Amino acid sequence: MMSAIIQNQMRLARYMRDTDVAILGPHLAGKHILLGVSGGIAAVDTIRVCRELRRYEAEVTVFMTKSAQKIISPESVKWSSQGLVITDWESNLEGLKPFDAILIMPATRNLIASIVNGMMNGPLLMAISSARTRKTPCMIVPSMHLDLANDPSTSRLCDQLLHQGFNLEWGPIEEGKRKNPNVQFIVAKLCHLLNKNEMAVVITLGATKSSIDDVRFIQNRSSGRTGFSIAEYLYRDGMDVTCVAGSISVNIPDFLPLVIFSPDPNDMLLELKALSHDQIDAWVHAAAVLDYVVKDPAEGKLASQQNGISVDLVPTSKHLDELESLTKKAIRIGFKLESGIKTKDLVHRAIAQNERANLTATIANRLEDLEKQDKPRGYLVDRHGAHFVLETEFDMCQAIASLIRQGS
Repeated sequence: MMSAIIQNQMRLARYMRDTDVAILGPHLAGKHILLGVSGGIAAVDTIRVCRELRRYEAEVTVFMTKSAQKIISPESVKWSSQGLVITDWESNLEGLKPFDAILIMPATRNLIASIVNGMMNGPLLMAISSARTRKTPCMIVPSMHLDLANDPSTSRLCDQLLHQGFNLEWGPIEEGKRKNPNVQFIVAKLCHLLNKNEMAVVITLGATKSSIDDVRFIQNRSSGRTGFSIAEYLYRDGMDVTCVAGSISVNIPDFLPLVIFSPDPNDMLLELKALSHDQIDAWVHAAAVLDYVVKDPAEGKLASQQNGISVDLVPTSKHLDELESLTKKAIRIGFKLESGIKTKDLVHRAIAQNERANLTATIANRLEDLEKQDKPRGYLVDRHGAHFVLETEFDMCQAIASLIRQGS
């Protein structure tokens, strides 16, 4: 039988045009982005970058150098951007118009040198010069052979770019080249740059575990996916995000600035207490923290031929309670996962958690609902007892971001 997810995707596909994209977030809504493309072979990524920008609701105008047009067709770029594609001088001088941000991807060594030295031998360089005057945020993604990237002249040019206020994002070293980062990395960094604010957020995520012996352990069920989804959303929203992760089974978004691993619940609590000495504006506790840990873990490996093993469990410290006195001025959002109870009882338990730990809100959900398409992702229960249905994970991320921005 076809899964509900596949059926839903097929229904959506029937209503989408070939040029449409699925909206993943509002982080570039109302923003007009100038995408500059120069003539490196990495220009082949232009189509993917255009579509990723549009997934966050950006309006995209593309400026292509003559060399870039030899790598990729302006018609293909127009299809992907659904906006203007400037390939030569024109009477409207689009480059002199204000943009919310400029993204240069890829930036060849020649283009970087031209920017630094104020050259203006094409509409893209004129647009960059105009943006520099306006102090428009500008992100440059260099791409070139490793020998060119390691040339001291390249280092000097990049230092001058930074001094002039440009942002540089180098990609990975592969096959003797500095290649483009993946498009999700590029657009996430641009979102963060455009939405940058002073809010610092700590997010706990993943499962915690306790050793039985040197080989075996007990662990809660959690992949870390929800926590990373929240972290991604808040990072794109311009917040300074620190993740404290237990055991995870999903990939870590490579644009997140700091992920601290601490799968033991007691060690995780120590990390959080250390972070509480910093100026943290919001705490999101999405980790599945063990309520009980093994009292006396055995050294080595317990013999497997025994008829049975008896393990004594002892309660752990409640992270939310332990941190309450250290985080009084911060937004604090907890999670409450239950199983086999009615919705009204779930909400009551979330209210009790808010009151006990002095939380701003709790995201409450039921284990049996998490993988069902016809069930809500959870319920946001605030400190006043009001509760709101969160239909999707996207709704959950939006609600958390809104609570943090509002400060209540």
